[in-house]
Amino acid sequence: MTKLSTTSALSMMFALPLLLSGCQSQSIMSAPQNIAQNNTDQNSIDQNNSDIDTAVINQQTLKQQSLRIQQALTNGDYASIANDIHPNRGVRFSMYAYIRPESDKVFSRAQYLQYLHESNIRFTWGEKDGIGDLLITPLPDYLRTWVNASVFDDNPTISLNNSQAMGNSIDNLNKIYQNSDFVEFYINGSEEYGGMDWRAMRLVFDTYQGKRYLVAIISDQWTI
Repeated sequence: MTKLSTTSALSMMFALPLLLSGCQSQSIMSAPQNIAQNNTDQNSIDQNNSDIDTAVINQQTLKQQSLRIQQALTNGDYASIANDIHPNRGVRFSMYAYIRPESDKVFSRAQYLQYLHESNIRFTWGEKDGIGDLLITPLPDYLRTWVNASVFDDNPTISLNNSQAMGNSIDNLNKIYQNSDFVEFYINGSEEYGGMDWRAMRLVFDTYQGKRYLVAIISDQWTI
């Protein structure tokens, strides 16, 4: 075995504390960086969780608002949804999935309430599919017989920004209301009619000054 010289031994004795000191300093300097990184990661996780919580709450409140509107329409309490109507855009009524901006009836809040009370005023809502007859009737009658929200009392499928309906009518909701949310109420058709008597109602909402408002009630059913 080769022995170290006295000079080499002394050199190592002085160098060892310096090496240890350097390692400790590096470890101490890295610790705040690790803590900062951990804090950043935790903040990111907290933010993501907060975003998810907010999204879930928004979905829940949207569903609750939609259910309240559906129940009001079912009970014939039409005036109670006036405050849900968008203060600037009003509310559109579409007879079928295919929205017709040039001919669909759109009422402001004030007009909506007016025509509920002036129930002798009749409107042409559009053509009935298959027979071509015009649907001409007052607003309360349209809500009662055509929108007919009561059919969605019996265990409907309720979906957000997604449609269960599979009809022949073109659904252009996402084109007309590109930045809007909608809630669909859907019931399956019966075996008696081969499932073709399904029905759907879509409530479309826009946000204005931090609050969600109704901008359209779209009815949908099987078309020829």
